[in-house]
Amino acid sequence: MEHANLFHVGDQDFEEKVLKSSTPVIVDFWASWCGPCRMLAPHYERLSDEYAGRLKFAKMDVDANPRTPGSYYVQAIPTLLVFKDGREVGKLVGPHPSRLKPEIDRILAENGVSAV
Repeated sequence: MEHANLFHVGDQDFEEKVLKSSTPVIVDFWASWCGPCRMLAPHYERLSDEYAGRLKFAKMDVDANPRTPGSYYVQAIPTLLVFKDGREVGKLVGPHPSRLKPEIDRILAENGVSAV
């Protein structure tokens, strides 16, 4: 299934697609061999549709793109970082599907992104 509000990002385009985005972006740092990452993926994809227009959803493979995760001290996966106006404003670590939506809502509210 295609999700219009979900895209893949790499070290080479992270700044352009995430840091320079006029819309906040949540980035899922993951790897194909990571079971918890695969468990979280369908929830993340579903939420990408729900938050369209308010929050962009990106995925970064940590094996293919080691520079960016290292610069943000991503030490465990899955780690999800929320960026707004070029800076990190939220962090979620671990595969907690039931916590994902409430945490996203909290981070957005704390950073002045209104609910729709």
